[in-house]
Amino acid sequence: MKGLLCWPVLLLLLQPWETQLQLAGPRCHTGPLDLVFVIDSSRSVRPFEFETMRQFLMGLLRGLNVGPNATRVGVIQYSSQVQSVFPLRAFSRREDMERAIRDLVPLAQGTMTGLAIQYAMNVAFSVAEGARPPEERVPRVAVIVTDGRPQDRVAEVAAQARARGIEIYAVGVQRADVGSLRAMASPPLDEHVFLVESFDLIQEFGLQFQSRLCVRDLCNGVDHGCEFQCVSEGLSYRCLCPEGRQIQADGKSCNRCREGHVDLVLLVDGSKSVRPQNFELVKRFVNQIVDFLYVSPEGTRVGLVQFSSRVRTEFPLGRYGTAAEVKQAVLAVEYMERGTMTGLALRHMVEHSFSEAQGARPRALNVPRVGLVFTDGRSQDDISVWAARAKEEGIVMYAVGVGKAVEAELREIASEPAELHVSYAPDFGTMTHLLENLRGSICPEEGISAGTELRSPCECESLVEFQGRTLGALESLTLNLAQLTARLEDLENQLAIQK
Repeated sequence: MKGLLCWPVLLLLLQPWETQLQLAGPRCHTGPLDLVFVIDSSRSVRPFEFETMRQFLMGLLRGLNVGPNATRVGVIQYSSQVQSVFPLRAFSRREDMERAIRDLVPLAQGTMTGLAIQYAMNVAFSVAEGARPPEERVPRVAVIVTDGRPQDRVAEVAAQARARGIEIYAVGVQRADVGSLRAMASPPLDEHVFLVESFDLIQEFGLQFQSRLCVRDLCNGVDHGCEFQCVSEGLSYRCLCPEGRQIQADGKSCNRCREGHVDLVLLVDGSKSVRPQNFELVKRFVNQIVDFLYVSPEGTRVGLVQFSSRVRTEFPLGRYGTAAEVKQAVLAVEYMERGTMTGLALRHMVEHSFSEAQGARPRALNVPRVGLVFTDGRSQDDISVWAARAKEEGIVMYAVGVGKAVEAELREIASEPAELHVSYAPDFGTMTHLLENLRGSICPEEGISAGTELRSPCECESLVEFQGRTLGALESLTLNLAQLTARLEDLENQLAIQK
């Protein structure tokens, strides 16, 4: 059966256990990888079986190119609870990892596999635990090894993990439930689901897994020229674009807003309720917005302000002239924490962010000014005065709320109609579905600046237009003066006759 790979003992069992994985060839050098092992240590795993799993882990480590800039490894074990053996950031040397695995004591309770996947998704693969930021596009791989049927649900949480970009291998041993393995694993199932007859044969999976990691990645070996992401496919590769953007005719570049003109200031909530790992997702979201903008000094300018109990301009409108520079600056932003003073942030935006001193273009140039407020909770100060003031100043306001954000506040911040200017996501992991709505609103050819023409008062055509309007006004004024003079003369003649 292709989808469930069951191997016989064969010649490999004649080899010393710890050297079998090394027979597959040299260590992998395919590029960086974040790899987390999720190990079942429930009471059904007998002591000698757990010892076999321990040896399997150490043998597999010896076939990997481990290091801070190569493969980072983390290990968690689970039963009725989840325990981190060591996180991705803990060790850069194989010897230290092996020492921690040798000291591992099994938990010997139930089998809460769904809980373990939840922990891997929210904690083990977080930036705080050592995973590289999503913007770096380092593959995230989870290997789940289990010997029984989960005592909780796994399908939904595994789907969420896969949606966040985690590739899941499900390895079932002996009494493992095949349906649960298939519910956990990434597609295609015939490459991600493994069933072995006993713990003695688990090294067979290690050989297969290592060979897949060591397949040559064309994207790392050729000058692919992909603007966003390169994906290897057998002996070829293809380029991918971010969600909401399409690949262009050259097969490498992604479509974006046409060369429109917008001054865009993003107000990002950095309060303590956001939490560090979610703040990283917020920065990723901001960069996905930048991805579909035509950023240039003459096109779209972007500024970023972070607020909590105070307000800090991370970079003003006039500082960066390319999307790459903006995205790099966003990634460097440090999380502020503390309170949520949204009203103070709106005041800062109105009084400072859209000033010419901070890079906003003069009002005479008729460049749309757009403010986008991102928040996850209720403001601790009044927002009404400065929300109204922003719109009075001609700033088109968008409000993006997440989690516990208050709808009434979002609607008060946003321009009318609220349906076009308010967006909401129930949690930080589902924010990306808002991107297409924001693209349709902010992109010059589709939204607020559609049809806007940037014209300098000093350009020749503008001067001619100005001169024409001025001469027309002077002619009208001359005619009115002539009519007024004639009427005065008529009045004087009437007065002379009466005398």
